[in-house]
Amino acid sequence: MSEIIEMQTPESLHPAQWWHKLDDGRIQCDLCPRDCKLHEGQRGACFVRMRVGDAMVLTTYGRSSGFCVDPIEKKPLNHFYPGSAVLSFGTAGCNLACKFCQNWDISKSRDMDRLMDQASPEAIAETALQTGCKSVAFTYNDPVIFAEYAMDTADACHARGIQTVAVTAGYIHAEPRRAFFSKMDAANVDLKAFTEDFYFKLTGAHLQPVLDTLVYLKHETSVWFEITTLLIPGHNDSDAELTALSKWVARELGPDVPLHFSAFHPDFKMPDVPPTPPATLRRARRMALEQGLHYVYTGNVHDPEGDTTYCPQCHAALIERDWYEIRSYRLTPDGHCPDCGAAIAGRFDTQAGHFGRRRIPIRMG
Repeated sequence: MSEIIEMQTPESLHPAQWWHKLDDGRIQCDLCPRDCKLHEGQRGACFVRMRVGDAMVLTTYGRSSGFCVDPIEKKPLNHFYPGSAVLSFGTAGCNLACKFCQNWDISKSRDMDRLMDQASPEAIAETALQTGCKSVAFTYNDPVIFAEYAMDTADACHARGIQTVAVTAGYIHAEPRRAFFSKMDAANVDLKAFTEDFYFKLTGAHLQPVLDTLVYLKHETSVWFEITTLLIPGHNDSDAELTALSKWVARELGPDVPLHFSAFHPDFKMPDVPPTPPATLRRARRMALEQGLHYVYTGNVHDPEGDTTYCPQCHAALIERDWYEIRSYRLTPDGHCPDCGAAIAGRFDTQAGHFGRRRIPIRMG
């Protein structure tokens, strides 16, 4: 199923925030820890933030690599209005350089012609309303690098009662982080590994800024967030690392933050690494539960047990899923276990949505 919505074309060049001029005449981008320093006409490592004259612009404002209505569980968010529909879109570029990127054709793109769909923030919000979406997700590539576009879209969504979701690696400086997440209702943050060595060698970034973002979200915002770690055989799936990661989440963020372990498949610059065995995901889930986390899931594999939400107190199955489809929903209208009365962390409606496993492409024209 595909639906076409008619839209007006906005300008793609847009004034960027978070930069300053250096004494040597270059402009430094202050959005993320890369701190790119640019001469006239140069682009940052993300490729979409560019110096034009004595200012910085965002080159992808109003332009997207595509729109699609998805189940919210695909983000993945299992505790944010389960079963609801989300209008998903991204742009191009990325401020990380992950050798294992699963969306490399979008995030690593240097071809601006890939940005086929054009839509203003108001048009996106209106489309979400028309298609019955509970939320809009900034995803496919990291919304941090198109923060101005995402934030304006979030304002337009909130004006229409639509929630907003950021799917991000969390690699962002403190000042823009405050501004960006003040516009978000939920987030899924990629915690790509739990060693600096992995981050430096395989993503071209650093671990600590991501940990800082997670701590900020937990202790200084009301944003609902969940964490995803893509397990890559031989790189971040050892017992020691999984234990350390799970202990850190439990200690610094608390046991109620959902953690998703997802399966890697060979792609981009790591085609010779084998796919993640399902047994590895089940082992990681078991270890995280043993460290006291309440909600641990597996992803990118068929694993009904790893898809299901259990009560952390009496261990009853409360939301049974098969891939992205909800098979059983037993939460009370106020989000409690009907058997023991324990409160289940998350954002819930009085009943689950019924969007299921569908994927509906949307063309903006």
